[in-house]
Amino acid sequence: MIHIKNLDDGLPVYKALASEIRLRIVRLLIDNGEMNMNELASALGVTNGALTGHMRLLEEAGLVEVLSERGSHGNQKVCRVCQEKILIDVLSGAEMHPGNVYETEIPVGHYTACEISPTCGIATGDYLIGEVDDPRYFSHVDRMYAEILWFGKGYVEYMVPMLLPPHTRIDRLSLSMEIGSEAPGSNSDWPSDISFYLNDVYLGMWTSPGDFGDVHGAFTPDWWSPNWNQYGQLKTIVIDRQGTWLDGLKLSEVNIDRFGLNYRSSVRFKLEVPSDAVNVGGLTLFGRKFGNYNQAIQVRIHYSSL
Repeated sequence: MIHIKNLDDGLPVYKALASEIRLRIVRLLIDNGEMNMNELASALGVTNGALTGHMRLLEEAGLVEVLSERGSHGNQKVCRVCQEKILIDVLSGAEMHPGNVYETEIPVGHYTACEISPTCGIATGDYLIGEVDDPRYFSHVDRMYAEILWFGKGYVEYMVPMLLPPHTRIDRLSLSMEIGSEAPGSNSDWPSDISFYLNDVYLGMWTSPGDFGDVHGAFTPDWWSPNWNQYGQLKTIVIDRQGTWLDGLKLSEVNIDRFGLNYRSSVRFKLEVPSDAVNVGGLTLFGRKFGNYNQAIQVRIHYSSL
């Protein structure tokens, strides 16, 4: 997913999609999964030279990827769509609540509670912490430096830093993270039901489609095994007065007023794959040095005076 948090930041995407022929390219790739340059040019009735310029704009916007693959007649360029959604914040947080936005980030290893089962593991950007498939290492002192963790079922819970000005209340809370399933090795068709909780209140569930390892993650270090998960999907949860939202779609009726949060409140955020879920496909949580988005759990809080 492409998340455009400021209107001006989306100019490459707007430019790439402001063309009928480029929209046709995206539709063709969605319908066919992937096509090489010759197939695309033939379907569109244009020359390969004309197609190259359009593909460059789509690629620069992060909408498609062009890969070189060896075929029966030599190398060929294969094209595919690499995003499933575009989320645009028309009003940024600062514009919605001028001067009343608090932002912070929770590193992946800074969980305050966990209960997990293999397959599992935890790593910094430079090394594995202990051994894989041994839950004991989730309590290792080096976990504070972790940039990725994964488990087959169970949960991790984080305490949200609440350094708000005195005498304020929370009007809106958003949490953004890169997550995916956890399969032995990797498997893009490996659904997992991941549940979200705030202060033990169930917010809703998202089914991750898979544990992605088809291409190397943009920030995944070179030492990482190519047979392991490489990247996830960026998901944004927003809790406001209208309910709970996931990537702009309503997840549940649980709203921010239910929690009565203010500057003195403790806020705990939990991600869980319960053992009784329909799809027990695990969870991988990516931090700054792994995946495609170079971030930990990003928190944005909108507040006002009590």
